[in-house]
Amino acid sequence: MSGHSKWNNIKNKKEKSDAQRGKIFTKLGREILVAVKEGGPDPSANSKLKDVIAKCKANNMPNDNIERSIKKAAGDGNLANYEDVVYEGYGPNGVAIIIEAMTDNRNRTASDVRHILDKFGGNLGATGCVGWMFDKKGVIVIERASCKMEEEELMMEALEGGADNFESDDEFYEITSTPEDFSNLREYLEGKGLEFVEAEVKMIPQNYMSLADEAARKMGLIIEKLEELDDVQEIYHNWDEE
Repeated sequence: MSGHSKWNNIKNKKEKSDAQRGKIFTKLGREILVAVKEGGPDPSANSKLKDVIAKCKANNMPNDNIERSIKKAAGDGNLANYEDVVYEGYGPNGVAIIIEAMTDNRNRTASDVRHILDKFGGNLGATGCVGWMFDKKGVIVIERASCKMEEEELMMEALEGGADNFESDDEFYEITSTPEDFSNLREYLEGKGLEFVEAEVKMIPQNYMSLADEAARKMGLIIEKLEELDDVQEIYHNWDEE
């Protein structure tokens, strides 16, 4: 795995503008909606909702927003019927892309995604065409400056809580687990008073690839335009952005 690309992605995530953050909050609200519809509004009895709330907090979504979204989802029987959809495809020079969406209109979303990929030198592929190039993992990122534990103590606590890997650089600690162990690990570390920059189950590329100037420009536009789509929740790729 290319570490420098991974840490760069974390830094980019922390530097989102207010406008981008507002859009992220809207998408997180949609995740809350689906989680509540599936398992109810009580986080203690709904593990999926509990994980979404942790993701919201890692993205600095205010508690008022979180509570309002839960109440809205629990109280409105006329909410749109959203479903999870995953698209796989390629960017310039065969960069692998996985797009997770939440939509009430699959045809609209597929058309929007295909249009963006085609416009900037990519293409939509069949299900499974690039998924084998990624591993699904629980990922928790902690900022070194805000962590009260020493690195060795944190590593031991993470392993005790069920982590299967621990990495660090000058600014961040990254703790990974299997998807099945993620919720227990996150709760264990939360119980130790730790705060997260990132806390979610995501797709991690097994290898990264570099792009030359024009291909990199087009790949950047693909990510930018996909992020602007309301239906798109997450974008994973194996482009080394540095």
